[in-house]
Amino acid sequence: MTANASARAIKPELLRTYTEDFNKDRANLIAADAAVSAGVLKAATDYRGVRALPRDFSIELKQGSITNQERSGRCWMFASLNTLRYELMHRWNLEDFEFSETYLFFWDAMEKSNTYLENVLRTLDEATDSRLFEAINWGPSDDGGWWQMFAALVNKYGLVPKSAYPESENSRNSDDFKQYLNSKLREFAAELRRRSAAGAGEDELRTLKDEYMGTVYRICAVSLGEPPEKFDFFARTKDDAEADADGKAESCKCEDKSDAKACKCDKNKDKTGKDERPQIREIGITPLEFYKKYVPVDVNDFATLANAPLKNRPFNRRYRIRFSANVVEAGDMEFVNVPLDVFKKAALDQLTAGHPIWFACDCTQFALRKDGFFDQSVVRVDQLFGTEFTGDKAHGLEYGDSPSNHAMTFTGVNLGEDGKPNRWKVENSWGKDAGKDGYYVMSDAWFDRYVTELIIRKEYLDDATRALLAAEPVELDPWQPLTRRCR
Repeated sequence: MTANASARAIKPELLRTYTEDFNKDRANLIAADAAVSAGVLKAATDYRGVRALPRDFSIELKQGSITNQERSGRCWMFASLNTLRYELMHRWNLEDFEFSETYLFFWDAMEKSNTYLENVLRTLDEATDSRLFEAINWGPSDDGGWWQMFAALVNKYGLVPKSAYPESENSRNSDDFKQYLNSKLREFAAELRRRSAAGAGEDELRTLKDEYMGTVYRICAVSLGEPPEKFDFFARTKDDAEADADGKAESCKCEDKSDAKACKCDKNKDKTGKDERPQIREIGITPLEFYKKYVPVDVNDFATLANAPLKNRPFNRRYRIRFSANVVEAGDMEFVNVPLDVFKKAALDQLTAGHPIWFACDCTQFALRKDGFFDQSVVRVDQLFGTEFTGDKAHGLEYGDSPSNHAMTFTGVNLGEDGKPNRWKVENSWGKDAGKDGYYVMSDAWFDRYVTELIIRKEYLDDATRALLAAEPVELDPWQPLTRRCR
């Protein structure tokens, strides 16, 4: 071993010092017993932190049954659909409702495959080991995404209820389906590049790409089944409602009628075993017709706010991420970067007005997946390991330590005596056995540190932020912070 190599190595005398110091501290031995036996997170759980985050909220939205993305990376899609189903349920007075996540999953796989091949055609002169081509080639049709990808799919393909296109084994557990789809796409990419190098023109290459997309469709249809072009929809409204001529459910108004016996919702009339709740029925409706008729919000009326306190991402600017589209004609993903106070006020205004919020964060940091907590005061790994974790939000983004990797939905917030939030209610998509019946509680300090993106209805933006939506965007490369897709 050279002298230079010896200076870089772990020295035996230092190892002896490390073990002596470890064993003479009783706290280290207790921590090791707990962590080795129960795991780091259980050993680090602080019961005082748990007690400081009760699960009641001064503002709380009534949502439907908890959903489950299972072993797939569709969190962004589930969170998006959960925000819309809340609006649909309360518009039509339904007890519960769930959209088909598989329907959009099919079209997302198709669109990402098409966009990947188009990006290959855009970068034929790039070396395969260039940073740009590596970013494009990393996950040709992976599961992850953002709200704007969801909006692009809805605008083009509409929505369907889960009953019209239910889950399949490959939507619940997507790894095998996506592994072989991505492998085939990379084969197609190599052939396009080979043909181009041999002198093929753009028309020839694009014709070949169209043939390749036929194979992509076959893989998607075999894995998920073909999506419906039309379907029938049936739902019953709540007991205290009746449907108007357009099918809209309204509260019973028997008290305003002189002849109580003529009232359809008269609670005093003879009861039978027949379900006489008002019905909503549609025969042969298309996905786009269903979206436009039954979803009372427009997916284009939302904006993406980010809170990324980075020196090279000045606040109050609009940004666009190159090569980030799933639907190629819809364009790349965009966001407006705003200070934390603006970011949080928009969230509070929207929740207070009675609307849930799609958000993205790093769900792995100081989190208890099974018990349902996001809080650094609950997961005391600092005490367990005897070292402080001092990185801030900028550090986490710049060094890739806490990128956005999961999307969920805010459905509540608790305001303290000072009117400021101290904890947030989170609807997750990991099933009812994760967290408390599928819901998590997040401390406000954790919100500040790890929540990086919010999808806000434009009506709840302040004038200055709304004006930024029309500003000229700053272009970002696809490998920079805030460009990772949520899974």
